[in-house]
Formats: sequence, structure tokens, C-alpha cells
Amino acid sequence: MTADAPGPVPFPDDGLERLTDAQRSLRAQMLATEHWSLLASRSTTQSEVLTRIAIFLTLVSAGLVTLGVLGNATEFRGWFGIAALGVLFLLVLLGLITLLRAYNTATEDLMYVLAMNRLRGAYLDLDPGIERYFLMSADDDRLGAERTYHYFFARGPSQVFASSMMIITVVTAAVAGLFAGSLAGALGVPVGVAVTIGIVVGLALFVGFLVRGYRLYLRSYASHVPLRTTPPASS
Repeated sequence: MTADAPGPVPFPDDGLERLTDAQRSLRAQMLATEHWSLLASRSTTQSEVLTRIAIFLTLVSAGLVTLGVLGNATEFRGWFGIAALGVLFLLVLLGLITLLRAYNTATEDLMYVLAMNRLRGAYLDLDPGIERYFLMSADDDRLGAERTYHYFFARGPSQVFASSMMIITVVTAAVAGLFAGSLAGALGVPVGVAVTIGIVVGLALFVGFLVRGYRLYLRSYASHVPLRTTPPASS
């Protein structure tokens, strides 16, 4: 934030204590409607990205099988090299598109979690007595989101490494490395060097997207102004 940039604007008092019972009831209905809308949007987003990942994995499988059939038919000679590079390039392109969508979905899912945490905070404003019934957090800060993702304990790096996003990252990195190594071999580079190039490209893509994902994660929280923060005792 620069010196001339304005700071966060505080949320005004909504006069909750002056609401009648009918107005409180109407507010609860509107909050519940918004909550269901967020749940539906989150479910649709997750379903869409999982479908994309499944399609990409199917295409990778089909592409590799196709290369095997073409190799047997051409004895790995003639136009097989051009066909193989074309198939691998297509898979890399589709993998990058799917990978970008998967990482975008991760921040969108975080957005939905924070939004629903904020709504739980609004429910507590209407009726503080229901707090003990909430396992998920009503605090829309980083600790609150982590509690909503997993209530029992902090799962640490396993939350990331066991995700669908990690699967698509590994597969795309492997395909990109295979394409880079094959292209280097087609240009006359020695086999050992071509393999090294493929490994380096695959690792670079893998690490690069992990770094990008972490930066997106931090950027999401940097642009978010929570209404409720997790008490020190809870954290």
C-alpha cells in the first residue's frame, strides 16, 4: 500500500439492537438465502474443475495409448516423431489451461469459505446463543478459514499435497517434461542431455506453479478485510 492509498473503510454500525423481531426474522431469511447461494456456487465450481481434471487425465491416457499404437504401426520411424510431438504439445497446452483453472478454483473456494464464515458471524449477531452449535468458524480471517476447512486440528502441508490441484500439477509437469525432452531429442541433442532437459523443465513447472499458488493464497488474504478475527485463545 502506498502512502497516498486509502486504508480499509470501517463498516458502519447497522443498528442491530434497534431491529424489531420481524426485522430480525427477515434478516435471517436473507442471510440464509445468501448462504444457500454460496453453497450452490461452491458446489458448481468444484464440480466443474473436477470434471475438467477428469477430462484432461482421460486425454493424457488416450494420447499415450495413441502414441503406443502409432509407434507399433510405424516402428517408431518416419512421421512418428512429428506425430508424437504434436500429441504431447496438445496435452501440455490442455494441461496448462486445466492447471490455471484448478489454481483459480482454489482461491475461489477460499472466497466462498470466508463469505460463509462471515454469514455465520451475522447469525451470531442475531442470536449469540447459537455459537456453541457451530463447529465451523464464524470468523472470516485466515485462522477462521483454516478451522472451517478442518475443525479438529491443523493438517498443515497435507491439505495441499493431497489435493486435486496437486494431482493435476504433477501430471502436467510430467507431460511438459516429456515434451521438452522429446523435442530436444528430435533436434539432435544426446539422449542423456535430452532426459536432463525434460527433468529440469518438469521440475521447474512443478515448483513454479506451487510458488504461484502460494502467492495467490497470500494475495487473497491481503485483499480481504475481515469483520471478525479469531480470538487469541482459539488460535
